[in-house]
Amino acid sequence: MTTEGDTVTAADRDAQDRRDGRLAAVVIAITTLLWIGFQWVGKQQGWGARIAILGDFAAIAAYIFALVQVWRIWRRKIG
Repeated sequence: MTTEGDTVTAADRDAQDRRDGRLAAVVIAITTLLWIGFQWVGKQQGWGARIAILGDFAAIAAYIFALVQVWRIWRRKIG
């Protein structure tokens, strides 16, 4: 038994896909800029490889998050 508020329309799914797509795009763009900035500052300050790898891991985590967002959009489109 469903009520009127429980139904999900195609327009709702498209709106959700657009929001998720924008989120993925923003995460990728900001992550890339922050990662480049972190590498530059690290080089200027003489940080060691142990510190640099933390920035790399943080960037990888953000890219994985964006990949999952895009994968969810794709799965909704084919499903």
